[in-house]
Amino acid sequence: MHGHKIINQNAMHYITFIVLGWIDVFLKTRIVKSLLIDLFIVR
Repeated sequence: MHGHKIINQNAMHYITFIVLGWIDVFLKTRIVKSLLIDLFIVR
């Protein structure tokens, strides 16, 4: 019996890292936009 190939595991970790990175960027840009909008509306 052969176990999982290391290449597939590395690819999975890489894809997960990329997806989480994009989600993080998306959330941060939304937070920054909402903060800027709040600053302009309050003033």
